[in-house]
Amino acid sequence: MTGIVYLVGAGPGDYRLLTLRGKEVLEQADVVVYDHLADDRLLAFAPDSASFIYVGKTASHHTYAQEDINTILINKAAAGNTVVRLKGGDPFVFGRGGEEIRALAAQDIPFEVVPGITSAIAAPAYAGIPVTDRTAASSFAVITGHENPSKKSSAIHWDTLATAVDTLVFLMGIHNLPFITEQLIAHGRAGNTPAALIRWGTKTEQKTVVTTVANAAADARRYSITPPAVFIVGEVVALRKQQRWFDIKPLFNQTILITRTRSQASVLTNCLENLGAHCIEVPTIRIANASDDYRHLDKAIQSIAEYDWIVFTSVNGVHAFFCRLALQHKDSRALGHASIAVIGTATAAALTRYGITADIIPERYDAENLAAALLPHIQKGTTILLPRAKESRDLLPDALRQRQAIVHTCEAYETIPALENRATLIAHLQQRQVSLITFTSSSTVINFMTLLGPRKELLQGITFACIGPITARTAESYGLSPCITADVYTIPGLVEKIKDWSIHHDLP
Repeated sequence: MTGIVYLVGAGPGDYRLLTLRGKEVLEQADVVVYDHLADDRLLAFAPDSASFIYVGKTASHHTYAQEDINTILINKAAAGNTVVRLKGGDPFVFGRGGEEIRALAAQDIPFEVVPGITSAIAAPAYAGIPVTDRTAASSFAVITGHENPSKKSSAIHWDTLATAVDTLVFLMGIHNLPFITEQLIAHGRAGNTPAALIRWGTKTEQKTVVTTVANAAADARRYSITPPAVFIVGEVVALRKQQRWFDIKPLFNQTILITRTRSQASVLTNCLENLGAHCIEVPTIRIANASDDYRHLDKAIQSIAEYDWIVFTSVNGVHAFFCRLALQHKDSRALGHASIAVIGTATAAALTRYGITADIIPERYDAENLAAALLPHIQKGTTILLPRAKESRDLLPDALRQRQAIVHTCEAYETIPALENRATLIAHLQQRQVSLITFTSSSTVINFMTLLGPRKELLQGITFACIGPITARTAESYGLSPCITADVYTIPGLVEKIKDWSIHHDLP
């Protein structure tokens, strides 16, 4: 049975600009054939069972010739696969989507086109430049900048294009800027016409240079504007002064390294990227099964009715506990007799997924304050189950035992170094672009230092943001400074502290 090929526009750079239909077909994919400009995070929408084929092209290197890409699409679909051809921008805006469709049609391969947001519109919009505006432009044109200047004749009608259209947007034209600007001026476009160069439009690495037609080529060299970039010409460029919004966000131009586990990093990344930060996810830890094979936790669950209190000190502890509970064919009803305490709002939110509301949440989210909140409810003989990480501190159970409570601590999980990320971590630090590193637990600090090894000199000039004072003390014990510490020990609290740091960090 023949499969189908979906030509999907991946959008201009920010992976969140993928269309809903694009996400829908990615979720059905057996094979994803993707380009250089397609954000890797889009691949996470595909099933774990999907295979991925990179066919990216840059100005100086083609992984596959176009004919080879066509053959891959035909063969994979003919074998019965659902194939997603993921293309940067829109498949039909200089994306060679038409060539791929004609090759598929010639072999009677079913196909569907999912349009994407083109960088020709999106990159200027993210730079605060509309391609049309009632006060400045009634028309716009999108032009390839990739023509070879040595060709005997151009397919571009420079004599009419230069002055007939208000706004001109050139894609893939950085290398040919001298030729492009020369042709515009030679055919009547004033050299002092406002222009802009926008590199990596819509991404947190976006860089915008406002210039003129006459100065554009020189300014591209001066400010190191390299592909991928958009060149826009017209009076609309002057509107950027009033309409900038993206590159004035409080964390724009800050590169932040996230050390949380891969599954949890996205929450922090999204919060920071919404404020303009460029985030690099390099998890230093992985969540592993309890080293005792859950024997103690499973035994405690078998006797769950004997506990007066169940205390959770992390989101991971909650999920591990309920996973083991389900394996014994029990659910949240088995906890109906017990009172529940949690260390903070994130852990409380994790509990609600299982239909349980916490009885105690301390005002400040650490073991010291959780112990203080619990002690008035504890008396001699109170039974307490504490599912937690292997490497947890003993402060909380020790404080409860001083009240003669019976406390059973059980390993629900452990954190281990994500050694597979060592080379990636070192490579990013060697580029000297990271301005801040986040730590959301002491284990992220400890394992970060394990991955870093003897290369501590790579941390020079970097600030460390810690979710709470315990994590900060761990960082400082390794000589990591300066440290900033969240006032509220949550991800939103950490983000707010980073935002304040960035504002004062940038002051002269």
